[in-house]
Amino acid sequence: MSAPAGRLPDFVIAGAPKAGTTALHAALATHPGLYLSPVKEPKYYMTDGRPPPRSGQRGPGDAHSAQEWIWRRPEYLALFAGAPAGAVAGESTPFYLYDRAAQARLAADVPGVRVVAVVRDPVDRAYSNWVHLRADGLEPEADFLTAVRAEEERIAAGWAPFWHYRGLSRYGEQLRDLHTHLPREQVLLLRYRQLVDTPRETLDRVSRFLGVAEGVAHVVAPENVKPHVADTARYRALARVARAGAALGASVPPQVWRQASRPLLSALHAGRTPRPTLPVEVRREVLAPLLADVALLEEVTGESFADWRGDTGRGDFRSRSGARSV
Repeated sequence: MSAPAGRLPDFVIAGAPKAGTTALHAALATHPGLYLSPVKEPKYYMTDGRPPPRSGQRGPGDAHSAQEWIWRRPEYLALFAGAPAGAVAGESTPFYLYDRAAQARLAADVPGVRVVAVVRDPVDRAYSNWVHLRADGLEPEADFLTAVRAEEERIAAGWAPFWHYRGLSRYGEQLRDLHTHLPREQVLLLRYRQLVDTPRETLDRVSRFLGVAEGVAHVVAPENVKPHVADTARYRALARVARAGAALGASVPPQVWRQASRPLLSALHAGRTPRPTLPVEVRREVLAPLLADVALLEEVTGESFADWRGDTGRGDFRSRSGARSV
């Protein structure tokens, strides 16, 4: 029997969720020397060659989302079969940085892999994560702090990683563990603010890291910026439909529910409002358990992240990118 067609990736964008990885993936895909997998977030290394277990997909929409994971090796290899000769191939799965088993599998399977990790103010990232899930009608808690306080209970109940608001923001622990599997020279750490504020320079830095020509990749308008949606009676009714539909969608091909849900998502997003600034007391409570990890991140990287300790974040992508020209 012939070997399955395809190849393994030369690099991955490994995290963090809601830190600009979608925009980075799209920008790198414009580089002729790079080949980005046609499926973003295949999540292959989060699996062990078997479908993701339902025991870890118990949050709203989790089981439907899990259907889109690529866990069969021939299908994963086929993602890179279209790469031109000589191209540097890669994929983006933001949860690889958080998932320690994924880190180990990736390093064992592709020892020379290069990993791009993007980190963001941990509270801003968590807040954007919550806004994303609210916009899709999946997050049942209308209050961000209440949702954060429910994290440990949700984890114990088997809700998928995207619900781990504080956990996904513990970059110090994540990078420390990644460095046990891969040498530091194979890991490039970026900050979300660099992608937003100095995109051309940041893309050149990534290009150097991946060994391709600089000044070629160009910025692409972000497509993964979710609106803040007001908690109205109309929203709550639509959200109940969205959660019920996502549960039913776990029993049909993912493309069927994705297509059927588009009008519902449009209706949900029609209730968009300006994203409120987090009250100082909320930011302090969310940040407090993460301060030790920020210190660990500084120890691991030798860089300062003192700005993350303040009482104000750096804002969302739309507000910041709108303040300067790209």
